[in-house]
Amino acid sequence: FMAGHQSIGYKGILLAGTDEQKEKYLPKLATGDEIAAFALTEPGSGSDAASIKTRAELNKDGTHWILNGGKIWITNGGICDLLTVFAKTPVLDPKTGTIKDKMTAFIVEKSFGGITTGPPENKMGIKC
Repeated sequence: FMAGHQSIGYKGILLAGTDEQKEKYLPKLATGDEIAAFALTEPGSGSDAASIKTRAELNKDGTHWILNGGKIWITNGGICDLLTVFAKTPVLDPKTGTIKDKMTAFIVEKSFGGITTGPPENKMGIKC
């Protein structure tokens, strides 16, 4: 589970997170007190990131994002404390004035609620 935790689970926070995000999440992730997961793969799209269907929309007050969609084969998904979740978001193209979908990574704490997981899968090679 460590590869999913360190190499992709919290790598985005390490490389592109804000100072506030790094201060909040990295100490507990680095010590293993919390576990991270990486949620990209979806039914019907596999690991083809461009074809994901999960969407994120800003709420009416503009205070937080609401994510809707499903992910599969998420290493550490059943045991993690937070996930890096990828979703499409509507973004205004300033050149054309049109709205286009863009890929966005979200830090999602499992404690936020609204996340369900299935039973653990018997994966080949993960036997330790």
